[in-house]
Amino acid sequence: MNVLKVVKSSRTWVAALALVAGGASAAMLPQQSTEEIKDRIAPVAKVRVAGASETAANTGAAGARSGDAIYNRYCLACHAAGVLGAPKLNDAADWEPRLAQGMDVVLKHAIDGFNAMPPRGTCMDCSDEEMQAAIDYMISDL
Repeated sequence: MNVLKVVKSSRTWVAALALVAGGASAAMLPQQSTEEIKDRIAPVAKVRVAGASETAANTGAAGARSGDAIYNRYCLACHAAGVLGAPKLNDAADWEPRLAQGMDVVLKHAIDGFNAMPPRGTCMDCSDEEMQAAIDYMISDL
């Protein structure tokens, strides 16, 4: 019986300690403004409505992004070093066989993905025009 009292007593102490520690840690949290809380719990994605203009949804109020901006944000990681066979920036030997297939094929591969390249090179909000601008940038000095 003594052991049973000790076990019950231990559980009571653990529960009491957890309650005190939990209350103390909540009191120590920095107070956040309503705006900070809204920012913290904001959704991470947006819903596209069928029939909405894709170009307007992709470009927002700022308009289309430049090929340079798209390349530096989404393409640079693979195309600067030729990761997994990606054609390097302005490297004629890398781009020649691709361009020989025609720009329509190159753009289709960029949009749909090809081999190790994911669709749109991970720029899921890039319009087709922005994808073309990124390709044009990558081959601009050939």
